[in-house]
Amino acid sequence: MTYGTILWTGILAAVATFLIIPETHHIFVSATNAHPYLMGFVKFAILSIMGEYLANRLVHKKWVMVNGVFVKMMIWGILGVMIVLMFSILSQGVQGAIGKGVLHVGDTWASPVIRAFYISAIMNLTFAPVFMATHRITDTYIDAYTAGKRMSVQNVISSVEWPGFMSFVIGKTIPFFWIPAHTITFLLPDEYKVIFAASLSIVLGLILSYAKLQKTV
Repeated sequence: MTYGTILWTGILAAVATFLIIPETHHIFVSATNAHPYLMGFVKFAILSIMGEYLANRLVHKKWVMVNGVFVKMMIWGILGVMIVLMFSILSQGVQGAIGKGVLHVGDTWASPVIRAFYISAIMNLTFAPVFMATHRITDTYIDAYTAGKRMSVQNVISSVEWPGFMSFVIGKTIPFFWIPAHTITFLLPDEYKVIFAASLSIVLGLILSYAKLQKTV
């Protein structure tokens, strides 16, 4: 086992242990409730960049440094804040639409599942594509900048491999992974919802980075 593998799994184990131990779990939940934006920033900055490192490992067959790692962590953190906001807006919005009869869930054992599916589907079919495209553009710019290339925003956008992005990231991961995964997220109690979303942020960083790296190596 390489030092990179030990470090990566060690960080993941430390995070998991922090979330599992009752005392620290309580601290995590309390901090999330008191400071949702700050915790959203920290959670996505750390765990999503771990996904990027894992993507590098899978593509290059060895642990490779993520270009502009601290800037990318800042970008992930900002995107994490946006996700926290969208979780709240969409949850309350769907509940409001159900209350007005615009969306129908019925009154059966499946009603909570249908409600969670509505939230997940709306989020992933509206916000998620913009979110993922924004990440791809900023990621491409940071990679070019760290390589010594100075590119305009227009050139960065043009250099993104959009057909692959649309066919894989949007066309496959959203319907087959993200909508089902976030349906589960919105079924969970709030304290477990936070933990589950944190674990998914690793997958998010992995998917977005792996899809891009496959086209560049």
